[in-house]
Amino acid sequence: MNRSAVIITGPGFQDHDVVYTYYRLLEEGWHADVATKGGEQVTGKYGVPLPMDKTAKPLVSFDDLDAARYDAVLLTGGHEAPDRVRQDADVLRFVRDMDAGGKVVAGLCHGPWIMVSAGVLKGRRACAYIGLRDDVVNAGAEVVDSDVIVDGNIITCSYFAYVGAFMRAVFETVDKSQC
Repeated sequence: MNRSAVIITGPGFQDHDVVYTYYRLLEEGWHADVATKGGEQVTGKYGVPLPMDKTAKPLVSFDDLDAARYDAVLLTGGHEAPDRVRQDADVLRFVRDMDAGGKVVAGLCHGPWIMVSAGVLKGRRACAYIGLRDDVVNAGAEVVDSDVIVDGNIITCSYFAYVGAFMRAVFETVDKSQC
């Protein structure tokens, strides 16, 4: 079965997050898109450009995001990118649509900031990077001290060093939801 995911990010993204999640998706045979505002090229905190290489597809624009096209959305970190991204109404609508459809909404490190602004964490169990723990609590989530938490279709990861476990959780959760 062909799986599809989109990584949503912006300028100043955490390079590790996007590089690892993108290539892990491809390694598992998934279709992987990367979305930015207006489909514009952006650069990560440490200089990684998007698109990443000459084989990469063009970037998807936030206003073209459609929950029907994806099994999962990955909201990657960095401090600057998620703070910018969570101000975009198209992204917030898309994240809410993914959640309402029971599709995987996964936030890594600062990525859950976007989940906070979309309003999808209320009543959920989640873990959080220390810098946004209060925001996740104030969004109505029960914050648990953990590397990765899966609560139904919502996945959170507290720090990019745990991205391997995060991606395993994404793959397993999508597989379970489509059985």
